[in-house]
Amino acid sequence: MRRKRLSPEAYKDGIVKQDRAVLGRAITLIESTLPSDRAIADDLIQACMPFTGKSFRLGISGVPGVGKSTFIDSFGSLLVERGIRVAVLAIDPSSQQSKGSILGDKTRMNRLSHHPLAFIRPSPTSGTLGGVASKTRESLLLCEAAGFDVIIVETVGVGQSETAVRDMVDFFLLLMLPNAGDELQGIKKGIMEMADSIAINKSDGNFLPKAREAKATYAQALRLFARKESEWTPKVLLSSALEGKGMDEIWSMLTSYREKLEKNGYWEAQRRFQMRTWFEDSIKQSLLDIFYKEVQAEGKLEEIYEQINTSQISPIQAARSLIETWRNS
Repeated sequence: MRRKRLSPEAYKDGIVKQDRAVLGRAITLIESTLPSDRAIADDLIQACMPFTGKSFRLGISGVPGVGKSTFIDSFGSLLVERGIRVAVLAIDPSSQQSKGSILGDKTRMNRLSHHPLAFIRPSPTSGTLGGVASKTRESLLLCEAAGFDVIIVETVGVGQSETAVRDMVDFFLLLMLPNAGDELQGIKKGIMEMADSIAINKSDGNFLPKAREAKATYAQALRLFARKESEWTPKVLLSSALEGKGMDEIWSMLTSYREKLEKNGYWEAQRRFQMRTWFEDSIKQSLLDIFYKEVQAEGKLEEIYEQINTSQISPIQAARSLIETWRNS
């Protein structure tokens, strides 16, 4: 049975009071595609805005098999043990048929998921490009309003279009495996350029010598890229989520990063850029929604599909024709 919806103010009050049950319900609300839910969700985001902006937003991505969830479990556990409140937005791959989540990150973050200072929310991408869910930004802001000090966005993995996370976090950490030669060939240059730092995970046991070699290889690769506007120099660190090694160094690095960027003014400049990007993305999505709703109501979309399928018109010509007809209607 569907729970009764609360008012935007009631959701906001529960979130600000750090009621995790209300926070979970609120995220479910903003992920809903029902028009009635969207209206409440928009008002809720607006009500929560004054309580946002203080958290450290950390994006984490990495190649398949690098152990992102295990890393987050280890790193997050270190933070909560120090009294730091941690929220994890774990973006899961989705079934193309059901659009539901395939994986369950909570089951791979055993220690963190049971800690009272932690909140873990798996969300399906539902086919969204960029390695993040369509409502990740809104979920992040709700977690900020709930008073979480660090919010970690775990993406589904490194892919060609997985750059959207960079436009919503303060720091992008790329996890890599010790076999640097193989990984350096396969990883996209854009992902490397986007990284604020690299952590070579699984740097333990027999892998440690290779991890040290990989550290030198990645450090050399990072020096080939242009200097970042933030004036931050990306670092390469070793970590072992299994043994909990390197987590202190990573937290120290993140702390130094924030201090440096707050001092040189880039921290706030980056936040302003993220809000502008969100605004522009919202316009694009709203226009697409309006466009498809109206052309479908007029019955023109199926007619265009038929013309494309029978090669009467190219997809490019069809798109231009349909948009021009819509603009003049």
